[in-house]
Amino acid sequence: MKLNELLKSIPHEIIREGDCEISSAEIDSRKIKPGALFICQRGLTVDGHNFIEAAVKNGASAIMLEDKNAATPPNIPTVYVENSRLATAYLAANFYNNPAKKLRLVGATGTNGKTSVTCFIEEILRKCGRKTGLIGTTGATINGKPMDISFATSTTPDQLELHAIFAEMLQSGVQDVVMEVSSHALALFKMEGLSFDVGVFTNLTQDHLDFHGTMDNYRLAKAALFTQSKFAVVNADDDSTPTMLAHHGNDPFLTYGIDSKADLQALHTKYEPTGITFDLSNKQYTLPIKGKFNIYNALAAIGTAQALGLDKDAVRNAVATLQGVPGRIQSVPNDRGFNIFVDYAHSPDGLTNIISSVREFTTGRVITLFGCGGDRDKTKRPIMGRIAAELSDYCILTSDNPRTEDPHTIISEIEAGTRETATPYEINENRREAIFAAIAKLNPGDSLIIAGKGHEDYQIIGTETFHFSDHEIATEALK
Repeated sequence: MKLNELLKSIPHEIIREGDCEISSAEIDSRKIKPGALFICQRGLTVDGHNFIEAAVKNGASAIMLEDKNAATPPNIPTVYVENSRLATAYLAANFYNNPAKKLRLVGATGTNGKTSVTCFIEEILRKCGRKTGLIGTTGATINGKPMDISFATSTTPDQLELHAIFAEMLQSGVQDVVMEVSSHALALFKMEGLSFDVGVFTNLTQDHLDFHGTMDNYRLAKAALFTQSKFAVVNADDDSTPTMLAHHGNDPFLTYGIDSKADLQALHTKYEPTGITFDLSNKQYTLPIKGKFNIYNALAAIGTAQALGLDKDAVRNAVATLQGVPGRIQSVPNDRGFNIFVDYAHSPDGLTNIISSVREFTTGRVITLFGCGGDRDKTKRPIMGRIAAELSDYCILTSDNPRTEDPHTIISEIEAGTRETATPYEINENRREAIFAAIAKLNPGDSLIIAGKGHEDYQIIGTETFHFSDHEIATEALK
């Protein structure tokens, strides 16, 4: 595609003329191949303008930048844009011939529940006969089958990756794409130019303050999704819902909830050994997945299905056969008479939800093993330490993904909250040893929650990534 075609509808200034043929576009100079456009983005830790020379050596045919003072070779076509992240969203859409405009998009945002909600929505749509795509923390799928693709980021792909995925999904016959929309993605313009048929809001609790700075900034970042959504499905029990609806304007919406009056309110809830039943709109729904928070997730999915016009009876039947999401209250099977669950909970509210849910059906002790990620929001660490101790009978503090922080420092910050309670606890920085020790403590009737990493099959220590799966380690410990 010609450079001037890629720049269509994007405000720009030509620094150095030359309408060359562009075969690819990249924001990472290491991925540049001959014929590529190198887009200079200022990252959180790295400035792409510092890698122009490397990109040109690798064969870049043109440069897009937002710093006019950056040094560029005299023979390379160069384009200036005011905001390269913003421009990349439209450029990526142009490069792949705007595939998103031919797809029905559903986006879910919130602190907790995004993965489960999107998985539930996708499964319901697929069981109702739609051809589906799913994009989120656990990867990307087409009609329930994993795509052969990995993201550079964990929740929402960057713009170039995202539109490439859209294009492949469209080529494969996908009609509906359901995706997680993180606050980072919204703040960093990854969603720019997209129109969502339905936007879903799950909840808002403390997280990511290392990036957003304040809860107000975090809330407003989430609310941006609803300026791009034709229909909103929002949690009536959450205090931030009015902000989401204020950004949504006068467009149609549905509320869902348990404690507050809502368009979709779950009533007469019963917790059974095999799952949950609840009444909704004078009909009983069966949800074969444990945890009160999964009622919220199911209600969000049901509301989305209604907004998209699906048959209500078909949706109710689909809900009755929903499968659990890997790493979300995921059971580790055993015949010892106790429960072991792996869960992704890594925020104060997420930890509250999972421990409270497990407490509902546990006849013995609840033991919680967890840590906190390094180079992330530090203020939540003592809060999580206190919550885990208040709700559990015993805690084991360990390492999560320490990244470049000292894991002992992270644990000591968690411990500050744990010490505010009378709950006994122990510290074992080695996560593998901690899981083995926790399982050795279990008696029949007890439940162990291994929280924080969920579906992740890696641990980041320093700048290196190592294979590590909580589910695999727990299975090994049982043997």
